[in-house]
Amino acid sequence: MRSNLGMMKILHLKKRGCFLLKLLCLVVLVLIFCEFLVYYVVIFQCHWPEVKIEAHRSSKQSSASVLKAMFLSDTHMLGEIKGHWLDKLRREWQMERAFQTALSLLEPDIVFILGDVFDEGKWSFSEAWADDVRRFQKMFRHPVCTELMVVVGNHDIGFHYEMTTYKLKRFAKVFNFTSGKLITRKGVNFVMVNSVALEGDGCTVCSRAEAKLMKLSHKLNCSQQHYPLYRRNDAECAGEDSALPEEKNIPFKEKYDVLSREASQKLLWWFHPRLILSGHTHSACEVLHNGKIPEISVPSFSWRNRNNPSFIMGSITPTDFSLYKCFLPLESRVVTIYCIAGALLGVLILAHLQLLNPPFYFAQHLIRKHKAV
Repeated sequence: MRSNLGMMKILHLKKRGCFLLKLLCLVVLVLIFCEFLVYYVVIFQCHWPEVKIEAHRSSKQSSASVLKAMFLSDTHMLGEIKGHWLDKLRREWQMERAFQTALSLLEPDIVFILGDVFDEGKWSFSEAWADDVRRFQKMFRHPVCTELMVVVGNHDIGFHYEMTTYKLKRFAKVFNFTSGKLITRKGVNFVMVNSVALEGDGCTVCSRAEAKLMKLSHKLNCSQQHYPLYRRNDAECAGEDSALPEEKNIPFKEKYDVLSREASQKLLWWFHPRLILSGHTHSACEVLHNGKIPEISVPSFSWRNRNNPSFIMGSITPTDFSLYKCFLPLESRVVTIYCIAGALLGVLILAHLQLLNPPFYFAQHLIRKHKAV
């Protein structure tokens, strides 16, 4: 009798252990998919766009002559003042996984981040700044074969009235950034612009920035900056990642939401760029300036700012370019998966403890009876 009771107890413990192991496996599988594999599943569907190339080149030469560039914006890494530790941990993990997966699958030649790398760069003291930089370098680490270029934004150094030489120098020291910096890769010229300094009030930083841009004006054919060029609002912007309908007709404030008309015209007159890329608004927009010069506003790369972050992939040659938008996993979809998994776990636990309502057991009994027949 005692041996039977002992055996039953052992079987019961084994059954419970097996059940707990199954639950653990389900939890682990859901976590692996939602926090790791989902980025591969989504980004694997993205591809480099085709671009026209010179007919006399061989296919190998043609492939080598195309610059594969990735553009993302407004990562807004949280700091010590406003950032809750859980929100910070979650958003930084998402961006790190998305960026590292994109590098692994797409292998770009160069990556541009179009400003507002940090959320509190304009406020942070030396210690907090050093910690932010350390975390950035971990998240956006990259192989030697891929270059990373970073443009300054208003959250990195402050708006014009907050901007100081000290903040500019510490940003330049980390990211090797100067306004009007010319980068040439595979015959394609890029100019990185400190749009915060295009205030037009003759301040020392502003005067230097404008003077350097004027010297480079004859070489520019592609421009990256944080502020968009002047436009009245986002009313003409379309697409699933454009601004919300109720926000599109809100007028933009010059020198705050967009560059001033004067600064915008200067850039267009000086450089006649064939492409302009900007960030700042956190939403997508495509605008034609003077009827022929396209500007692409790149949405935020952070899930803190939108449910559907994305980045731009560009295939660029000295004579042509083609762009493709790669969307990242929808946060709402990931949350839905977690909710479904949580509900399933709850049902399994209740069923195991025999706490479900009688109709469930009646249905279960019918299924067993049917199998027996």
